[in-house]
Amino acid sequence: MNLEYTDEQLAFRQEVRAFLEAELPESLSAKVKSGKTLNKSDIEQWHAILNKQGWLAGNWPKAYGGAGWNAVQRHLFEEEMTGASAPRILPFGLAMLGPVLQEFGSAEQQEYYLPKVLNGEHWWCQGYSEPGAGSDLASLKTRAEREGDHYIVNGQKTWTTLGQHANMIFCLVRTAKEGKPQEGISFLLIDMNSEGVSVRPIVLIDGEPEVNEVFFDNVKVPVANRVGEENKGWTYAKYLLTHERTNIAGVGFAVAGLESLKRIARTEQSKGRPLIENPYFAAQIARIEIDLMAMSTTNLRVISKAAAGQAPGAESSMLKVKGSEIRQAINALTRSAIGSYAMPFVSEELEPGSNALPVVPDYAASVTGAYFNNRKLSIYGGSNEIQRSIISKALLEL
Repeated sequence: MNLEYTDEQLAFRQEVRAFLEAELPESLSAKVKSGKTLNKSDIEQWHAILNKQGWLAGNWPKAYGGAGWNAVQRHLFEEEMTGASAPRILPFGLAMLGPVLQEFGSAEQQEYYLPKVLNGEHWWCQGYSEPGAGSDLASLKTRAEREGDHYIVNGQKTWTTLGQHANMIFCLVRTAKEGKPQEGISFLLIDMNSEGVSVRPIVLIDGEPEVNEVFFDNVKVPVANRVGEENKGWTYAKYLLTHERTNIAGVGFAVAGLESLKRIARTEQSKGRPLIENPYFAAQIARIEIDLMAMSTTNLRVISKAAAGQAPGAESSMLKVKGSEIRQAINALTRSAIGSYAMPFVSEELEPGSNALPVVPDYAASVTGAYFNNRKLSIYGGSNEIQRSIISKALLEL
């Protein structure tokens, strides 16, 4: 295994860097850098720029309109994106549904849905979690009963990220009650504009309605919208979750967060000296940086295996656990660094065109919101407790 980049890979990094310098709108990078909320049009604008370049779906084969990059190229692209403060590419249609359709979808589904993911016609959200079926996904109760060439769907999904913007949702639904809980689940593609679908926002502790509850009341879904075989949805769900967990290691976000923490610590004072010169505070930064370097190396090992054609296994769970712990540690230490500025959190300051008077330095305005929001990192995508169980069974054989 070689963890050194080749000349060709370094040239690719330079190509991405030059593209971002030329094409990333300053208005978007400024929003990302200051932690302001990106609206729907911001995300659509950035997706359109990347799609025009052919780089929106780096993980897709060229045959489906993707960039056809290998694992190393995707890693380098993500590093440059976070380094340039570019908006994050939304994963739901591109990193989650797309690979499932390419692996298990029919030719008709691939031909119809995949182009609409790329051109933005379809904004997808994920319908996995339910009240009582989050980390224990096999307990889901939303049911789909077959009536001729349709299913009738009833139930509720929750924690549906950005579902208020979506016009399509991919869902796990129960289509049989017999057998193990993992059996009898199917994977459906549902139009959010169907009669009987309703969305209710959930305002989080940071004041943002980032997630939603989605209700299905006798929603009619064509059987043609089922991906793969009936009652085999658990297989497709696991395939999707492996991609999701690898993606949420968030190495690039952690690197950017650590750099921001260091900048703040050089500005804030402790006993008349820059905070970063305080031995105790510096030791905490060093501990996080060492953990981040170790995780980055593990991430490169996984990427190296993926580039050699090996699918990630329990390593995805390791990256998910450690990645969320490191990012939360950075959030906590950054909040500590700004001291009393963490108290007067005025979320309106982060909105475009806000008339709210600034009460904290620019670099402090988003810190508390990010701290609260990122409590979710150790919960979504399968909680860290669940990931530790996977690791103990798969690697330690416990």
